[in-house]
Amino acid sequence: MKEVGGYFELERAYGKEYHEGLVALNTGRNALLYILKSRQIKKLYIPYYLCDSVSRMCDREGYVYEYYPIGRDWLPDFRKPLDDGEYLYIVNFYGQLSNAVLGELKTRYRNVIIDNVHAFFQEPLADTDTIYSCRKFFGVPDGAYLATDSLLQEKLDTDVSMDRMKHLLGRLEGDSASNYHADFKNNDISFRTRPLRYMSLLTHNILRSIDYDRIIRIREENYRMLHAQLSEYNEISVSYPVGPYAYPFYFKQGMELRKRLADKKIYVATLWPNVLGCKDEVAGDYAENILPLPCDQRYGEEDMKRIAESVIEHMTVYDK
Repeated sequence: MKEVGGYFELERAYGKEYHEGLVALNTGRNALLYILKSRQIKKLYIPYYLCDSVSRMCDREGYVYEYYPIGRDWLPDFRKPLDDGEYLYIVNFYGQLSNAVLGELKTRYRNVIIDNVHAFFQEPLADTDTIYSCRKFFGVPDGAYLATDSLLQEKLDTDVSMDRMKHLLGRLEGDSASNYHADFKNNDISFRTRPLRYMSLLTHNILRSIDYDRIIRIREENYRMLHAQLSEYNEISVSYPVGPYAYPFYFKQGMELRKRLADKKIYVATLWPNVLGCKDEVAGDYAENILPLPCDQRYGEEDMKRIAESVIEHMTVYDK
């Protein structure tokens, strides 16, 4: 029987989610698991340059996988024909692969899964399994979307995220991120073994309250500002994604630059540490030396200027 009266719960939002209508799941790796199950995939080819969350999940669930290299243009360096039941996992790194390029890859390889974890606002190709991550773009405790026409005939529970909000609420209340870093890491680690579930109601609620047009505009403005100031120093060419994840800045002494920026309280993640020292030259080099400079909706012109000036200052000292 429905409860009536008593105290209020968190207020409900009634806006629209950006990817309304897609399959809403709890994590990106579980969105991949959903496809592995629904399409009965026998073998998956994944790039060396990739977070180990995918290989961990495949190991845990008993799926066969094999690594392949990418070129410096981000494209798969993959020449084998795919047998029935074999799929190529294509990562849209930093949103640098347009839908035109992804469409060509789909035509060439046929059996593909697109990882748009770095490209939340890029629309999925028709008839192409495509994965999106919410936590990479917004302050939510879980969440991923999956574009697919292969629905899993299996009953799934809905995830519950009320106990995974401490680090998000701490930062919202203006406390230092470092005070909640352990909570953030523990939350992240918990997803390694989190079963396949639908997205939590809490995350749905947050996603229905977001001004997506504003976020796209801010991310694009920040990205352009960084590019205007840093393009002459950036050793890779970059395109302009819609609502970009981060500005990919390549510098051959990337680890040293990261340390210098951290000294100035500008924290730049390493994507992905598991790839450091990889036998594949491009993957190891990109993991070490590409810095995903923040350009998200929390920041504005002064922040971008500070980031760019700090990078240029280090470049100037390095050249000497």
